[in-house]
Amino acid sequence: MQIDTKYMQRALQLARLGEGLVSPNPMVGAVIVAADGKIIGEGYHHRYGGPHAEVNAVNSVKDSDKHLLSDSTIYVTLEPCSHYGKTPPCAKLIIDIGIPRVVVGSADPFKEVSGRGIKMLRDAGVEVVEDVMREECDALNVRFLTAHRLGRPWIQLKWAQSADGFMAGLDKDGNPFPVKFSTPVSSVWMHRRRSMVDAIMVGKNTLKIDKPSLNCRHWPGNAPRRVEPRHDLEAQMRELYKEGVTSLMVEGGPTLLQSFIDLGLYDDIKIETAEKKLGAGLPAPTL
Repeated sequence: MQIDTKYMQRALQLARLGEGLVSPNPMVGAVIVAADGKIIGEGYHHRYGGPHAEVNAVNSVKDSDKHLLSDSTIYVTLEPCSHYGKTPPCAKLIIDIGIPRVVVGSADPFKEVSGRGIKMLRDAGVEVVEDVMREECDALNVRFLTAHRLGRPWIQLKWAQSADGFMAGLDKDGNPFPVKFSTPVSSVWMHRRRSMVDAIMVGKNTLKIDKPSLNCRHWPGNAPRRVEPRHDLEAQMRELYKEGVTSLMVEGGPTLLQSFIDLGLYDDIKIETAEKKLGAGLPAPTL
């Protein structure tokens, strides 16, 4: 078991290299280890629509090492797929090249896989070990797993506020105006978080007052799709899931954010609190 953990840790390291580039697919890493403990192949999912981690790992095996595949183990952070999507099934690839043992971190809840990959392997006589470092593998793809388990995107609420709990100032006429709370470091951190979600939601008032660009200019990765809230947020979340959105960041004003909070419609909240105080202004949401 310690040996399996050792190589699964390496697979997790590889999987993270796809951060911000593979969604709505999950981040996946794969390591092929010969019987003598030598790593003969490594791979990860580089980008959405591209070859899966298992394919890249197999393709990385040198010709001089291919005879070792028939007595090797492949470590994969997520259950190998069993269906034809943008790429052929990875479970079939593993069977066809004759790898006799597969170690899996997380089960895949996606309805086209959901245990079928493991069943396909076992039916072909492949030994499958499940749930190695499952907690860490689940955490790696919490957005993907949450979406397919709940039928809605994984939702993160995010806002910045003053030390005394205000999101914006108010002018003499009672109209809100933006106040800069972020630092250069926190801006980079936020752009990284944006690169990890499929979509970002802000309301019309936020667009009007703050005029946010909502891109990832301070961090490499894909910019999220912009969506505007509709009246029935729960129904909208189900629709977004059907459209392939597995993760959503809500960066709106206090009214929109409070609506998500009141509905219990969130999985994560990030609040950036500045040192400055405003004394008065537009109050932040309450939990």
